[in-house]
Amino acid sequence: MQTLKEVGTGSRVTVVKLHGDGAIKRRIMDMGITKGTELYIRKVAPLGDPIELTVRGYELSLRKADAAMIEVQ
Repeated sequence: MQTLKEVGTGSRVTVVKLHGDGAIKRRIMDMGITKGTELYIRKVAPLGDPIELTVRGYELSLRKADAAMIEVQ
């Protein structure tokens, strides 16, 4: 499997699993990123951080460190 950090711009992926523990995992889930959610990668900043996503109809910017904890397919 690959992580959200490794996915290219313009891709649509589905969340398979969230890694991390405690507060970090809860914060990602509170943003609407849960198992089975479809994500669209809109843009990646010039230096690669942050990543802009469309999640459940709204735009979200996510750090690469957080994106590395989200397993997608």
